[in-house]
Amino acid sequence: MKNRNLMGLILLIIVISSVTSVIVYNVIENKSNEDHMYDFYAAEAAVHVSPHHIRKHMAQGDDSFILVDLRSEEEYVEEHIITAVNVPAYKSRDKSDYGAVERIVGEFEKLIKNNPGKELIVYCYSGPCMTGRKVGKMLADRGIYVKHLGIGWNEWRYHWTIWNHEHEWDETDVMDYVIGGSEPGEMEGVKKVEGCVEGGFGC
Repeated sequence: MKNRNLMGLILLIIVISSVTSVIVYNVIENKSNEDHMYDFYAAEAAVHVSPHHIRKHMAQGDDSFILVDLRSEEEYVEEHIITAVNVPAYKSRDKSDYGAVERIVGEFEKLIKNNPGKELIVYCYSGPCMTGRKVGKMLADRGIYVKHLGIGWNEWRYHWTIWNHEHEWDETDVMDYVIGGSEPGEMEGVKKVEGCVEGGFGC
Protein backbone atom coordinates (compact mmCIF):
# COMPACT_ATOMS: atom_id res chain seq x y z
CA MET A 1 0.00 0.00 0.00
CA LYS A 2 2.79 2.37 0.96
CA ASN A 3 4.59 1.62 -2.30
CA ARG A 4 1.43 2.29 -4.30
CA ASN A 5 0.90 5.65 -2.52
CA LEU A 6 4.55 6.57 -3.05
CA MET A 7 4.35 5.70 -6.75
CA GLY A 8 1.14 7.71 -7.07
CA LEU A 9 2.78 10.70 -5.39
CA ILE A 10 5.84 10.47 -7.66
CA LEU A 11 3.60 10.22 -10.72
CA LEU A 12 1.58 13.24 -9.56
CA ILE A 13 4.78 15.28 -9.03
CA ILE A 14 6.02 14.34 -12.52
CA VAL A 15 2.70 15.35 -14.12
CA ILE A 16 2.56 18.67 -12.21
CA SER A 17 6.20 19.42 -13.09
CA SER A 18 5.60 18.66 -16.77
CA VAL A 19 2.47 20.82 -16.96
CA THR A 20 4.21 23.67 -15.11
CA SER A 21 7.20 23.47 -17.47
CA VAL A 22 4.96 23.64 -20.53
CA ILE A 23 3.03 26.62 -19.13
CA VAL A 24 6.20 28.50 -18.18
CA TYR A 25 7.78 27.76 -21.58
CA ASN A 26 4.69 29.00 -23.42
CA VAL A 27 4.52 32.18 -21.34
CA ILE A 28 8.21 32.90 -21.98
CA GLU A 29 8.22 31.92 -25.66
CA ASN A 30 4.78 33.21 -26.64
CA LYS A 31 6.13 36.44 -28.07
CA SER A 32 4.33 38.73 -30.46
CA ASN A 33 5.83 39.92 -33.74
CA GLU A 34 6.50 43.24 -32.03
CA ASP A 35 8.46 41.44 -29.28
CA HIS A 36 10.58 39.67 -31.89
CA MET A 37 11.19 42.95 -33.73
CA TYR A 38 12.20 44.64 -30.49
CA ASP A 39 14.67 41.84 -29.70
CA PHE A 40 16.08 42.00 -33.23
CA TYR A 41 16.69 45.75 -33.16
CA ALA A 42 18.04 45.65 -29.61
CA ALA A 43 20.58 43.01 -30.64
CA GLU A 44 21.49 44.84 -33.86
CA ALA A 45 22.00 48.13 -32.01
CA ALA A 46 24.06 46.43 -29.30
CA VAL A 47 26.37 44.56 -31.68
CA HIS A 48 26.67 46.40 -35.00
CA VAL A 49 28.69 49.57 -35.50
CA SER A 50 28.21 51.92 -38.44
CA PRO A 51 31.35 52.10 -40.63
CA HIS A 52 30.46 55.70 -41.45
CA HIS A 53 30.43 56.54 -37.74
CA ILE A 54 33.81 54.82 -37.26
CA ARG A 55 35.35 56.53 -40.30
CA LYS A 56 34.27 59.96 -39.03
CA HIS A 57 35.58 59.30 -35.54
CA MET A 58 38.90 58.04 -36.91
CA ALA A 59 39.27 61.34 -38.77
CA GLN A 60 38.59 63.20 -35.51
CA GLY A 61 41.33 61.29 -33.68
CA ASP A 62 38.92 59.30 -31.51
CA ASP A 63 40.83 56.47 -29.85
CA SER A 64 38.02 55.10 -27.67
CA PHE A 65 37.81 51.95 -29.80
CA ILE A 66 40.12 49.38 -31.37
CA LEU A 67 39.40 47.84 -34.75
CA VAL A 68 40.38 44.17 -34.93
CA ASP A 69 41.04 42.61 -38.35
CA LEU A 70 40.26 38.88 -38.25
CA ARG A 71 41.67 38.06 -41.69
CA SER A 72 44.91 36.14 -42.14
CA GLU A 73 48.21 37.81 -41.24
CA GLU A 74 49.20 37.63 -44.91
CA GLU A 75 46.15 39.66 -45.97
CA TYR A 76 46.52 42.10 -43.07
CA VAL A 77 50.13 42.85 -44.09
CA GLU A 78 49.04 43.49 -47.69
CA GLU A 79 46.49 46.11 -46.61
CA HIS A 80 44.15 46.78 -43.71
CA ILE A 81 42.02 49.54 -42.23
CA ILE A 82 44.44 52.00 -40.71
CA THR A 83 44.80 51.71 -36.89
CA ALA A 84 43.39 48.13 -36.94
CA VAL A 85 45.27 45.37 -35.12
CA ASN A 86 45.35 41.79 -36.39
CA VAL A 87 44.04 38.76 -34.51
CA PRO A 88 43.92 36.25 -37.36
CA ALA A 89 41.11 33.72 -37.40
CA TYR A 90 42.63 32.40 -40.65
CA LYS A 91 45.98 30.59 -41.10
CA SER A 92 46.10 31.70 -44.73
CA ARG A 93 43.74 33.43 -47.11
CA ASP A 94 42.11 30.05 -47.86
CA LYS A 95 42.27 28.20 -44.54
CA SER A 96 40.43 29.13 -41.35
CA ASP A 97 41.93 28.70 -37.88
CA TYR A 98 38.78 28.65 -35.74
CA GLY A 99 40.24 25.76 -33.75
CA ALA A 100 42.93 28.03 -32.28
CA VAL A 101 40.53 29.09 -29.53
CA GLU A 102 43.18 29.58 -26.82
CA ARG A 103 45.31 31.79 -29.06
CA ILE A 104 42.39 33.91 -30.29
CA VAL A 105 40.84 34.33 -26.84
CA GLY A 106 44.28 35.01 -25.33
CA GLU A 107 44.97 37.80 -27.82
CA PHE A 108 41.63 39.45 -27.07
CA GLU A 109 42.31 39.16 -23.33
CA LYS A 110 45.64 40.95 -23.89
CA LEU A 111 43.92 43.67 -25.93
CA ILE A 112 41.43 44.26 -23.11
CA LYS A 113 44.13 44.27 -20.43
CA ASN A 114 46.35 46.70 -22.36
CA ASN A 115 43.47 48.97 -23.43
CA PRO A 116 41.04 49.23 -20.50
CA GLY A 117 37.70 50.83 -21.30
CA LYS A 118 38.16 50.70 -25.07
CA GLU A 119 35.50 49.14 -27.27
CA LEU A 120 36.70 46.26 -29.46
CA ILE A 121 35.17 46.18 -32.96
CA VAL A 122 35.88 43.20 -35.21
CA TYR A 123 35.75 42.98 -38.99
CA CYS A 124 36.50 40.25 -41.51
CA TYR A 125 36.18 39.88 -45.28
CA SER A 126 32.74 41.29 -46.07
CA GLY A 127 29.38 42.14 -44.56
CA PRO A 128 27.99 38.60 -45.00
CA CYS A 129 31.24 36.96 -43.76
CA MET A 130 30.54 34.77 -40.71
CA THR A 131 34.05 34.98 -39.23
CA GLY A 132 33.26 37.99 -37.05
CA ARG A 133 30.09 36.33 -35.79
CA LYS A 134 31.84 33.02 -35.05
CA VAL A 135 34.69 34.73 -33.22
CA GLY A 136 32.19 36.99 -31.41
CA LYS A 137 30.29 33.89 -30.20
CA MET A 138 33.56 32.18 -29.22
CA LEU A 139 34.48 35.22 -27.12
CA ALA A 140 30.99 35.72 -25.65
CA ASP A 141 31.06 32.09 -24.46
CA ARG A 142 34.09 33.16 -22.39
CA GLY A 143 32.68 36.44 -21.09
CA ILE A 144 34.37 38.71 -23.66
CA TYR A 145 32.05 40.95 -25.66
CA VAL A 146 33.02 42.63 -28.93
CA LYS A 147 31.11 44.72 -31.43
CA HIS A 148 30.93 44.03 -35.15
CA LEU A 149 31.69 46.54 -37.91
CA GLY A 150 28.66 46.76 -40.22
CA ILE A 151 30.81 45.98 -43.29
CA GLY A 152 33.94 44.00 -44.02
CA TRP A 153 37.30 44.71 -45.62
CA ASN A 154 35.99 44.38 -49.20
CA GLU A 155 33.32 47.06 -48.74
CA TRP A 156 35.72 49.37 -46.89
CA ARG A 157 38.47 49.10 -49.50
CA TYR A 158 36.62 48.62 -52.78
CA HIS A 159 33.08 49.97 -52.29
CA TRP A 160 33.69 53.29 -50.52
CA THR A 161 30.64 54.95 -52.06
CA ILE A 162 28.02 52.44 -50.90
CA TRP A 163 28.43 53.32 -47.22
CA ASN A 164 29.60 56.95 -47.26
CA HIS A 165 27.21 59.81 -47.95
CA GLU A 166 27.14 61.02 -51.54
CA HIS A 167 28.35 64.52 -50.66
CA GLU A 168 31.42 62.95 -49.01
CA TRP A 169 32.60 60.97 -52.04
CA ASP A 170 34.78 63.83 -53.30
CA GLU A 171 35.73 64.99 -49.79
CA THR A 172 37.16 61.68 -48.61
CA ASP A 173 39.75 59.30 -50.02
CA VAL A 174 39.74 55.61 -49.13
CA MET A 175 43.55 55.56 -49.25
CA ASP A 176 43.66 57.88 -46.22
CA TYR A 177 41.99 55.05 -44.29
CA VAL A 178 44.01 52.10 -45.59
CA ILE A 179 47.61 51.05 -44.92
CA GLY A 180 49.88 48.09 -45.60
CA GLY A 181 52.43 46.42 -43.33
CA SER A 182 52.51 44.56 -40.06
CA GLU A 183 51.79 47.62 -37.88
CA PRO A 184 48.33 49.19 -37.34
CA GLY A 185 49.42 52.62 -38.58
CA GLU A 186 48.26 56.06 -37.48
CA MET A 187 45.86 58.57 -38.98
CA GLU A 188 47.72 61.50 -40.52
CA GLY A 189 46.61 64.55 -42.45
CA VAL A 190 42.98 63.52 -42.89
CA LYS A 191 40.61 66.43 -43.33
CA LYS A 192 38.28 66.46 -40.34
CA VAL A 193 34.69 66.26 -41.48
CA GLU A 194 31.73 67.60 -39.54
CA GLY A 195 29.21 65.06 -38.24
CA CYS A 196 26.03 64.60 -40.26
CA VAL A 197 23.53 64.49 -37.40
CA GLU A 198 23.87 65.51 -33.78
CA GLY A 199 22.89 63.14 -30.99
CA GLY A 200 22.31 59.43 -30.71
CA PHE A 201 21.00 58.98 -34.24
CA GLY A 202 24.20 60.21 -35.91
CA CYS A 203 25.27 57.90 -38.73
